Amino acid sequence: MTATQPAQRDWQALEERYYQHTFARLPVTFERGEGVRLYSASGDVYLDLVAGIAVNVLGHCHPAVVEAIREQAGKLIHISNLYINERQVELAEELYNLSGMRSFFSNSGAEANEGAIKLARKYGRLHRNGAYEIISMDRSFHGRTLATTSATGQKKYQDTWLPLADGFKQVPFNDLDALKAAVTDKTAGILIEAVQGEGGIHPVTPDYWQGLRAFCDANDLVLIADEVQAGVGRTGKFFSWENFGAKPDIITMAKGLAGGVPIGAMLAAPRVDIFEPGDHGTTFGGNPIACAAAVATIRTIMGQGLLAQVIETGAYLQGKLKELQAKYPFITDVRGLGLMQAFDLASETAPQIAKIAFDHKVLITNAGTKTIRLIPPLIVTKADIDEAAGMLDNALATVEG
Repeated sequence: MTATQPAQRDWQALEERYYQHTFARLPVTFERGEGVRLYSASGDVYLDLVAGIAVNVLGHCHPAVVEAIREQAGKLIHISNLYINERQVELAEELYNLSGMRSFFSNSGAEANEGAIKLARKYGRLHRNGAYEIISMDRSFHGRTLATTSATGQKKYQDTWLPLADGFKQVPFNDLDALKAAVTDKTAGILIEAVQGEGGIHPVTPDYWQGLRAFCDANDLVLIADEVQAGVGRTGKFFSWENFGAKPDIITMAKGLAGGVPIGAMLAAPRVDIFEPGDHGTTFGGNPIACAAAVATIRTIMGQGLLAQVIETGAYLQGKLKELQAKYPFITDVRGLGLMQAFDLASETAPQIAKIAFDHKVLITNAGTKTIRLIPPLIVTKADIDEAAGMLDNALATVEG
């Protein structure tokens, strides 16, 4: 080692020593990213079909996002929400033009859903004789706070934290009769992902979605669309619910909204836009840097025609997965919408397959033990997909069905 070379640190050992053991991490340290590729400290190159769990929608270090962050950081980093924030207003304007709804900004999807739950409860108190209950779906995922864990329809995320928060229950997905049967005079709203993400990429049916909207209208219920993973263009529409027609009352967003910078958003239609000063708040939410990055992300997606590209490349990716299904009998189903694709497995080998793919330098992730999920950046090309399909083919060839 020369005098000019810093000592190499063992990041894996240091992480084990200093960081709480909340993640089962893969043994790699990434130093930089560009587009759909990540570069490790050891010099390996990985094709990224995870995108920071649907966060890096424009890929890694997109020039428009980098420039927006750099410019804003040189002007104003934080001022709190005691004052008007120009970037925050710009972002709210962009989202209003896409949704017709006003915004509240937070730092994550769980916080956005917390805000939506509080807003629905206030509506229930004012308009449904104190109703407070939120009905969500089996297999859903809405966050890791106590309230959003209680709203999540997966026991593996709930059992450790019993007793859960009061006022939440789940019903089967895409089953309107079951939903109707569960509604009582305590029900304030319905919380649903139009395309379930962590639950394994399951879209609603158009009939269900439109029936749900009509039922909420008839019973004065608040319909909350969780767009945290499926929003920001991932399905070929800016909001995934647009694929199914009817408009919700509240929309929650996060993940890809700022192209990699933490942000959450809760949008409210006029009839439920009833928060008043003091009802809700945040110190960091709507931070100038996060909002600047989000404005750049939205303008890039909408200005460069990425929604149409997502439809085309998503169909192409699904076609490649179906080719793999035809080759490997242990792949039992392929489904998805846009660049939100998944395939099911005959046995509980999804974590194993994700690790094998990692060893072959392609990043994928599992949703449970029997489903593989692919959520690449929206900028992924057909050439990238061809390369990824070849790498996946090589990985799957080593799997014992």
